[in-house]
Amino acid sequence: MKIFYTSCLVFFLFISKCFPQIQKAPVFHLDNLPAPGALLEKGWKLQEGDNPDYAQPQFNDSKWISINPAKDIHEMPQLWNNNIVWFRLHFTADSSVISQQLALIILHAGASEMYLNGKLLYRFGKVSREPKEIIAYNPLAETVSFPLISGTEQVFAVRYVLQPNLFYTEIFSRGNPALQIEVNNINRAMKQYQHRSTGLSNSIVFRIGAFVILAILHLAFYLYYPPQKANLYFCWFALFVLANEIVQINSPHEVKYIFYYSNLVFGFYQLSTFFLLTALYFLLNQKKGWIYWTLLVLIIIGIVLNLWSFNFSVFIISNLLILEVVRIAFIALNNKQRGAWIIASGAISYFVFYLIFVLGVPFNYMNNPISQNYTIGDLTYNLQFLSIPVATSIYLALDFAFTSRSLEQKLVEVNTLSREKQQILANQNQLLEQQVTERTAALNQSLEQLKSAQSQLIQSEKMASLGELTAGIAHEIQNPLNFVNNFSDVNIELIEDLKSELATGNGQEATAIANDIKENEQKINHHGKRADAIVKGMLQHSRTSTGKKEPTDINALADEYLRLAYHGLRAKDKDFNANFKTSFDESIGKIEVAQQDIGRVLLNLYNNAFYAVHEKKKQLNGTFEPIVEVSTKKVDNKVEISVRDNGSGIPAKNVEKIFQPFFTTKPTGQGTGLGLSLSYDIIKAHEGE
Repeated sequence: MKIFYTSCLVFFLFISKCFPQIQKAPVFHLDNLPAPGALLEKGWKLQEGDNPDYAQPQFNDSKWISINPAKDIHEMPQLWNNNIVWFRLHFTADSSVISQQLALIILHAGASEMYLNGKLLYRFGKVSREPKEIIAYNPLAETVSFPLISGTEQVFAVRYVLQPNLFYTEIFSRGNPALQIEVNNINRAMKQYQHRSTGLSNSIVFRIGAFVILAILHLAFYLYYPPQKANLYFCWFALFVLANEIVQINSPHEVKYIFYYSNLVFGFYQLSTFFLLTALYFLLNQKKGWIYWTLLVLIIIGIVLNLWSFNFSVFIISNLLILEVVRIAFIALNNKQRGAWIIASGAISYFVFYLIFVLGVPFNYMNNPISQNYTIGDLTYNLQFLSIPVATSIYLALDFAFTSRSLEQKLVEVNTLSREKQQILANQNQLLEQQVTERTAALNQSLEQLKSAQSQLIQSEKMASLGELTAGIAHEIQNPLNFVNNFSDVNIELIEDLKSELATGNGQEATAIANDIKENEQKINHHGKRADAIVKGMLQHSRTSTGKKEPTDINALADEYLRLAYHGLRAKDKDFNANFKTSFDESIGKIEVAQQDIGRVLLNLYNNAFYAVHEKKKQLNGTFEPIVEVSTKKVDNKVEISVRDNGSGIPAKNVEKIFQPFFTTKPTGQGTGLGLSLSYDIIKAHEGE
């Protein structure tokens, strides 16, 4: 017997060595279903590689590694070999759980196919052995049915792969869970999802409406009063918040877009906070120092670093911006700036609600990341962003009220002052009217006297001009008369000689003398005609000008009056002497002018020129050679007449006055100041300059 038992024992030991006992995988037991839901994070197995049998419930996965699939993908190196992996979970559930209609709420960062007891339930994204065909998809906590089978062990298998070459980011510290699944009653799950999605949508729509109103309001304030630039920056703040909210309306499911989406959202968030800070700098009259510019640089750096470290950009820089808002608000409060306590209260409220939001949301999320209730988070988020804009609106309203009150007070003071001084002003007006009447009468009398004096001066000027012209003409007549007289005397002597020669019978000599007498008579006739022309010219000049224009040789007119002016001055002053040069444009031809009027203008110009050079010659004691130059030139459809002298010139201070009536630089008694004034009027009448 002892040998028999020993033999049996050896046999069984041999059998156990040759055929090892199949070890069963651990089973996760779901005994109840709490109201928030049950998170499936224990009992999972992981195997690299792809095999359709992995989905079958009878497959032996005892040698697979145990893992928590809800961990971040960066903590699971098995997922980064560009290979498909399988997750499996064995679990049982009480009848009270199975009897309920269940649902799954899923988050993950890859692509998946989900099997229950070997049967395909859902596909999220696209799982493929070809890396280019893989599409990672995050259900973002969508609710899907979970049909458990009663009275048996359940096997939940997930075929899973990451999409290669993707950028991943962190949003509110969620990380990027590989596979995060929650089980709940389908009614509760649907209510939670609906509550969460509807709450988020309503919250976003509320913020969009609020900040549209703020953007329009502050833009209108800025357009009506551009010096207050704070309104412009508040408008930019509201616009960037709007951009942030609009982008958040449609969260992408494809994982490859989430990175860019989140960075865009928080880039807008950073810029909106910076414009809010800039607006408060202007509103509170704070000088932009090194802190302001450092924050601007940090925002730019933070937007870049957000590609790798979300926390640095959003939390660190945002906190610095908000702290700077609080700091400048308290500086204004310390400087006793009117209404600064309102901005300070808004800044503190902003900071408090921001801390509640930033610290509260991640804490709640880590406790239950899928079924998180967003109501408190949205409330604090809205209060956070509205704190400072609302405080600013109250500040602007208070400032407007102070301004209106001040204006009302000033208006009362003005009215009181007006009543007190009304009688004084009336008396002063009466006195002023009386003084104006008296002074007007005196001015009218002075004006009449001035007009009379002006008429007399004009007449004197005309007579003086006529006298100068007459003197010049007389001097011109004197020359031919001298010739006539001289040749007449010579002829008398020649006639006596002719008689003597005829008496002696010298016919040849008598003939020669007769020829000389004839030549002298011709010269007498020539100079007599010249004197006749001068007299006729004088008679023509003495006639009153009718202002009638007629074709005139302007070159001949300029030359004639130049010589008349010169000889007229020599007739008055024997010591006067000057050289004059002419340069006439022969292409001018005849032009329509009033000859006597233009002649008077030229005469005035010539007299002034000769006077200037003569005075300079006297000052230089005869070492100066006076020259007067006259030229004409055709310019387009006009004629330009230039009179130039080398005298002392016109002082710069007198240039603007030379055409004013009664203005003269000549000594008293030598000029009336009407020559150039009359010349100016004549030229203007000819439409000239």
